[in-house]
This record gives sequence, C-alpha cells and structure tokens, in this order.
Amino acid sequence: MRQVVLDTETTGMPASDGHRIIEIGCVEVIGRRLTGRHYHVYLQPDREVDEGAFQVHGISNEFLADKPRFGDVVAEFVEFVKGAELVIHNADFDVGFLNAEFERLNRAKGTSHPLVEDICGVLDTLKMARERHPGQRNNLDALCKRYGVDNSGRDLHGALLDAEILADVYLAMTGGQTSLSLANQGAEGGGDAASATAIRRLAAGRAPLPVVQASSAELEAHEQWLAKLDKASGGSSVWRQLEGGETLN
Repeated sequence: MRQVVLDTETTGMPASDGHRIIEIGCVEVIGRRLTGRHYHVYLQPDREVDEGAFQVHGISNEFLADKPRFGDVVAEFVEFVKGAELVIHNADFDVGFLNAEFERLNRAKGTSHPLVEDICGVLDTLKMARERHPGQRNNLDALCKRYGVDNSGRDLHGALLDAEILADVYLAMTGGQTSLSLANQGAEGGGDAASATAIRRLAAGRAPLPVVQASSAELEAHEQWLAKLDKASGGSSVWRQLEGGETLN
C-alpha cells in the first residue's frame, strides 16, 4: 500500500474565515517503509498570517511574499498524493483547508479539481490514538513521548518535519513487534518502538531443519493418553476427530 503522511501550516483558523495554507509537507511510505520521497512547498496566501499562528510555526509574511500560490503548484501536489492513503493527525483540519483551496481555485478559474476524498483515502491518526489511548493526551508531542519517537528538533511546528515525525509515530503505533531480533533489547528483555528494527528473514538457500520422528514408545504413550481423553469425553476426543479428517465447527 502506498501512503502519504501529510501536514500543513496555515495563516490561522478556521478555513471558513478565509484562512489559507502556507506550507504543505508530505513523506511517502510504501509497505511500511519510508521511501525517501517527499513533497514540500511554502505558499503565498494573499492574506496576513495571524500573530497566534506565527507563534506556533514561525513563518512570517515577509518570508512568504515571493512564494508560489496554491494554483501554481496544485498539479504537482495532486500528482504526488493521488491514489495514496493520506495519513494525517487531525485530518478534518488539514483536509478542510485543502478542500477550501481546491474550491477557491475552482471558483476563481472555472476549473473542476476534485476534492481530497475524491483522489485519496484518508486515515486520521488522532482518531486512532484516541481509540487506543482513551482519556490521555494524544497530540503529536504526547505520542512521540509515548512511543519513543525523537522530536527534539520540534521547537516550532513545520509541515515537513511534522510529517516525518508523524510517519515514525504512525509506524510505531500500528507496527506491534517489528523485530524478531533481541539485539536491541536490554538486560531485562525489554524493548520499545523506538529500538525496533526490520524483521530478519532466513536466507532462501539455508539447510532444511531436521525432522525428528516420534519413537515407538512415544507413540504408544500418546495412544494411551488419547484413550483417556476418549473415555473422559464420552466419545472421540478433538485430536481423534482431526486425525479422522472431520471438520470442527
């Protein structure tokens, strides 16, 4: 499955008040592995960034003055995300802003760009986290701490950095045991999502494992035990039924 972990930064909120996207960050995940491909762009929003939003992400009006507008990059953005499952923390926020940009572009240029849900699936990691950890804090920083994901560089929010961090959190949150090796475990045998590594697979050309057959004495002891089970159950034990090829419902 191809997934795209996505985050946005905006001039403020909500989108219904005319606030705009100023940054989009995406990272690609295929088969639960980060591929190294990403999409990242800053956007000129044609409006001022609210002071409260600036305090969160640190992106100034002056910095955005010479950046492209959403309409300038929409084709390359759609090309990157189409057909993928978008993985987003609090998806209603980001999808709402993206759809507002599509709708604004359609009105202004008479185009018919589809909405996010028409070109992508959407998975909301905030909803997933709330189901797994009810009654706890489930923002991205809290999840990083819970799953051992390094977010030490996250002094301010940034779309690409947050997408990269969310990808690590999502893989840790959904991966269970991702390693069959004990190399990363401590003396007590413990491990965590941060230390898990890829599953080690045996070489295809390895020598086959030996098959040890039961001895005649072991077979006789087994038969005696089954006879006890038959007597206790008043009929054929489950083992007898399986040996006879019966289907158990």
